[in-house]
This record gives sequence, structure tokens and C-alpha cells, in this order.
Amino acid sequence: MHPGESEQGVDGTRHTVVPRVLCFLRYGEEVLLLRGAPDKRRWAGRYNGIGGHVERGEDPLQAARREVREETGLEVVDLCLAGIVHVALSQGPGVLLFVFTGEARSRQVRPSGEGTLEWVLPEAVERLPVVEDLPVLLPRVLAVAAGAPPFFARSYYDAEGRLRVEFSCP
Repeated sequence: MHPGESEQGVDGTRHTVVPRVLCFLRYGEEVLLLRGAPDKRRWAGRYNGIGGHVERGEDPLQAARREVREETGLEVVDLCLAGIVHVALSQGPGVLLFVFTGEARSRQVRPSGEGTLEWVLPEAVERLPVVEDLPVLLPRVLAVAAGAPPFFARSYYDAEGRLRVEFSCP
């Protein structure tokens, strides 16, 4: 280990997180969502944005661009950070989710093994099988104006097992 790395103070006694990205691309009034393939380990058959893990050596923006390219075939260079969500889990590491938005220059997407890509009007989300936090996050993400600071949120399950998402200012 490099001496500078040991100075970071990460010794296994602190809470750790897995970094992930989630991207919502717009084309006109529609948003591109991915309906997870039936054989996916997580969120099979449910709609979510485009995204995945931040790989070693990537920053969140690089990861977001890569995930969009891999899952849709689109090259989107104008992604903007809309928010950061700390998904706090009761055990093990949590997830630090970097949420991005961007404008697609085309509706033409390339299928991937991740699932089916669909352009959806935001108001249709309530009628779709979605990842549990999507109805809470999507309106907040779409409300972030270009150039505005990102939102911050904490997501967790309460004692009754209900999902809670708490937003901080702005």
C-alpha cells in the first residue's frame, strides 16, 4: 500500500459504500428507461434508469458515460450531476448513488443484454413495474435545472420495512 493510501484512514471500522451511477436521458418530453431482463440478478422485469457500478480508476462521470454507451449505444457528453443518494443498508456496505441527467440527440438506441430500452413519458411511470425508489427520485431528478446544484438524499428502510427517501437542501 502506498503511504498516501494509508493516510486515508480506511481501516474497516468505518461505514463503507459501493459507488454506482444512475442516468436519466431525455429526448423531448420522454425519458429513457431500461426494463431489466428477466434473468437479471437485480430488478428483473422492473424499470429503472441506465447505470451500474463505478469501476476502479473511473470517476462517476466517466462511469456514467460508459454505462450509457454500454447499455444504449448512445454517446452522451453533456451529462450533468443531478443528485447524490446515500443508500444506507442495515448491514454491510451501503451504496453511494451518483444520479445524472442528459439530453439524447437521438431516440435510436442499441439493445443490450441488460434489458429492454423504452422511451417513456414521466407521468406513465406510476403505471409501470419500477424499481422501488424510481417514483420518488425521477420527479426530483427532472426538476433539477441545468447548472443548478445537485440534490442530496438518504435512502433507507425503516423498522417496518418501508422505503424512506429523505432529501436535504437544495
